[in-house]
Amino acid sequence: MAVNNNRPDRWKEDTALSVDMYNDWFMRFAPEAFRTTREQTTKEVQETFAATRNLTDVGVELLRAKPSVLPTLRMSTCPPLARDRLVGLAGVSSNLVEKMEKDHCLPPRMGQQELDNDLRKIGEIIVRLADPGLFVWLGRQKGPTEKELYRAATIVADRLCGAEANPIIRNAQEQRQISAIGDWLSGERYRYVSSRDVAGIAEMAPGTYTFQLNVPVFQQDSGKSIKLPVDAVVMPKLAKDGDFPLLIEAKSAGDFTNVNKRRKEEATKIKQLRANYGERVRFVLFLCGYFDSGYLGYEAAEGIDWVWEHRIDDLGKFGL
Repeated sequence: MAVNNNRPDRWKEDTALSVDMYNDWFMRFAPEAFRTTREQTTKEVQETFAATRNLTDVGVELLRAKPSVLPTLRMSTCPPLARDRLVGLAGVSSNLVEKMEKDHCLPPRMGQQELDNDLRKIGEIIVRLADPGLFVWLGRQKGPTEKELYRAATIVADRLCGAEANPIIRNAQEQRQISAIGDWLSGERYRYVSSRDVAGIAEMAPGTYTFQLNVPVFQQDSGKSIKLPVDAVVMPKLAKDGDFPLLIEAKSAGDFTNVNKRRKEEATKIKQLRANYGERVRFVLFLCGYFDSGYLGYEAAEGIDWVWEHRIDDLGKFGL
C-alpha cells in the first residue's frame, strides 16, 4: 500500500517542512560535528608530523611503512595538491595513490623497483612543494617550537576537513537518522539484533531490527555476487514464514542539486534487490532535507515509497 509516493498534493509542503528540519539540525549540530572531526584530524596530523620527523623525512621507507599519511602530506604543500594533481606532477601510478589513500596499503602486484621509484617521486614532490608559510623550520638549523608545530597541524587539519566537509556532515546526519529510526522502533517494542547475528535477510525473527546489513545479490550482467548495504532492516511483529522484512534507506541532503544528480542510485538498488528476491521486496526511503518534486517524482515512478523524518510515525503505515 502506498503511503507518500501517491500524494503529490502534499509533496511541496512536506519538502518545505523537511528543509526546515534539516536546516535546524545543521545550525545546531553540524558545527559541533565538524569541530569534533577537526580535533581528531589534528591529532592524526600531529602523528604524521612525528612520523616524518616534522616533514624532514618523506622518504621511501616512511611511505612504504605508513601509506595512510599521504592525504596529510598532500595538504601540507603550497598549493595543497589534489590527488590527480599529485599523480600528474610526480608521474606515478594513479592506482598506487588510490590504494595508499583509500585502503591505506600498497598495490600487492606492483613490482618492488617500480614501487620504490614511485614512492621516491611522491616524497620529492611533497618536500619540494612543502608550504614554507607553515613549515617555517624547514631549511633552518633550529627545529620547530611547540607553537609552530601546533599552528601547522591545525591548518593542515582544516585543509583536510575542508576537503571532506560534505562527507563529515553527511555522516553525522546519517547517524542521527539511524538513531531516530532506532528510537521509534524501540518505542514500538521492537528488539535490536546485531547484523553479525543475522543468518539471512528473510530469516530474521518477527519484531526484530538491525542496522547496516549487507544483503547479498547476484548481478546478471557481471556474473558476480555483491553485497548491497542497507541502513535499516525491520521484520514486522506479525510477519509469517516467508515474509520479507522492510528495508529502509536513510537519505539526507543539504541542497536540491546533489539529490537530483544521485536519484538513480535508489532505483538501481531496488532493481537489483527485486531481481534477486522478487516482488516481495519492500524498500522505502527515510528522508530529511532538500528533496523536491523532481526527485520525489522520479522515485515514485520507480515504485519507491518514503517516510519523512518530520512525520516518522508513517513507519507504522508500512506494517510495523
